[in-house]
This record gives sequence, structure tokens and C-alpha cells, in this order.
Amino acid sequence: MNAKTTIFRHAWVKRRHLLAVLPAMLVLGYSPLAATAATLPEQLIGTTQAFLEQTVSDYLQRSDIKGRHEIEINRLDSRLRLPACDKELTSSLESPAEPIGRVTVRVRCPGSAPWTVFVPGQVRLYREVVIASRPLKRDSVLTETDVALAERDLGSLSQGYLTALRQALGKKLTRPLLPDQVVQPVHVEAAEVIRRGDQVVISARSGTVNVRMPGEALSDGAIGRQIRVRNQRSKRVIRARVTGPGQVEVAM
Repeated sequence: MNAKTTIFRHAWVKRRHLLAVLPAMLVLGYSPLAATAATLPEQLIGTTQAFLEQTVSDYLQRSDIKGRHEIEINRLDSRLRLPACDKELTSSLESPAEPIGRVTVRVRCPGSAPWTVFVPGQVRLYREVVIASRPLKRDSVLTETDVALAERDLGSLSQGYLTALRQALGKKLTRPLLPDQVVQPVHVEAAEVIRRGDQVVISARSGTVNVRMPGEALSDGAIGRQIRVRNQRSKRVIRARVTGPGQVEVAM
């Protein structure tokens, strides 16, 4: 290969590289002629960091969440150069709706040489939630020795969480739990306070009139649930709402 061929080949490689990156630069509003003054990746990261700090703080105040947060901005291509913006940059949360977990921030220049960049990041929001303090079996009724509070990242708790022990105590587990596992709302339900075969008091209310009669529970029931009950006097089977241990109520 002679010198002329070598020079031509190098020129073609450079031209092909320019053609490959030019569309991306144009999408961002970049002009190769712009750019004695430019917006650099570290400036975008600083803008995004400040925006997310304020967004998360506003979200915590609005939601009355007591917790701490960590923000991490993904590293941008160090070769990125954008025309210096002659107006103040604007930032908005592209996704998700709440600033938790993986986030994308839209940074936009509305100036005479407009451009838009989408900057990805991660917001970790920590607060104390209820966890299992030991191995727990399904149908266990939770006591103070079964649960505790521990700090967890809310971004990983897509099915929700409990923030106070009272939300779990006295509830029945719908599935077994491992130590340190977060107790989520789907894991608990109201525990039965009446069992099938229990003797109960049936209350029938109408205004100020309250009639009480003995009955027998024909099914298990938690507070607020409707169960089948046999009236011991009339032998009729009725449906009544559980109001407490050994207590059910029907409407007259």
C-alpha cells in the first residue's frame, strides 16, 4: 500500500466517524461551529443533582415521610459538549411519578440554540419499616417478639410496607416470613376473634333498642366480617357482623 492510499484511507475513517456521531449531536442541538463555550457533563450532573435534591425534599414534606435519602447520578459521556445556554436551564422529572428508585431527569436549554438531555440517576429513600425479627409461619398471629423496626430502601418495596408496629400486632400472616424480611400489607390480615363452634352473644339493634340473645358461630370470623350464626332460641341461621370476641351484631 503506497503513501497516497494510506492518507486516503485515514481521511475516509475520520469522515465515517464524523458521519456516525453527527446525527446524535444534531439531535441534542449541537453545532460543530458552536463551541468555544459549551455545557459540559459535570455541569449537567450538578444541575440534575440540585434539581433532584429539591424534588426529593418537596416530596418528603408533601408526603410527611420521615426518612433520609441518597442520590446518585449516572456518569455521562466525558466527550459530550453542548452549546452554552443563553437562558437558565430547566429540569423536570421524566419518570417515574415519584422520585424513588431509578429516575430520569429531562434537562433542557430553552435558549437560542435549544437542546435537551435525559440524565439517568438513582434515588434511594430510607425509612424505618416493620420487619420479621425471626422465622414466622403462615397463620401466625403477630406479637411484639415477632416484629421490629429497621431502615430499608423504599424503592425496593413495590408492594408497600408498614411503618408502625401497631399496624402488624394482632394481625395474622397470610404466608411464612424469613428473619429481616419486610412485612408488607399483603402479608397480613385481621386475625379471627371467633371460631366455629364458639358460643356468642347476638345483638340486634334498632335505634335505642338493643335485643341480645345466645347463638353459636358456624364459621370463623375477624372483627368487621360477616359470619353465619345459629340463633339458639329460634334455631334459625342468620348472618351477623363480628364486633369483638364472642360478640356479633345484626341489623333490625
